[in-house]
Amino acid sequence: MTDYGLRTVFDGDMTAAEEAITAALKEEGFGVLTRIDVAATLKAKIDLDRAPYVILGACNPRIAGEALEKEIELGLLLPCNVIVYRNADGETVVSAIDPSKMISIIDNPAMQHMASDIKSMLQRAIARCGNRDD
Repeated sequence: MTDYGLRTVFDGDMTAAEEAITAALKEEGFGVLTRIDVAATLKAKIDLDRAPYVILGACNPRIAGEALEKEIELGLLLPCNVIVYRNADGETVVSAIDPSKMISIIDNPAMQHMASDIKSMLQRAIARCGNRDD
């Protein structure tokens, strides 16, 4: 576990984990804007075999709009990344960026409160799709 992510182990396969976190994010007002299959991309580009690893770019449009009004360069940190991967133990892991850690690099106190709210939303989404915390 990192100090910059929110993480759980999912009791199921990658497809089920993606479906579960996508549904949980939707309940919190997030949509998935992008999906990057890292394993497939690395295989296609540099013939590297690796365990399944997917990056989902999640965004809450209302919050993103408000945040960009307060900090125009915030787009450099958007969307909120959520990853789903198979670890060395064969477990399916779902993890999301901790927005409080991400926003800490910005010198704008108004953003800290917003990041705290987003963190709570992402924590609830992770908890909904998770089976046990690590």
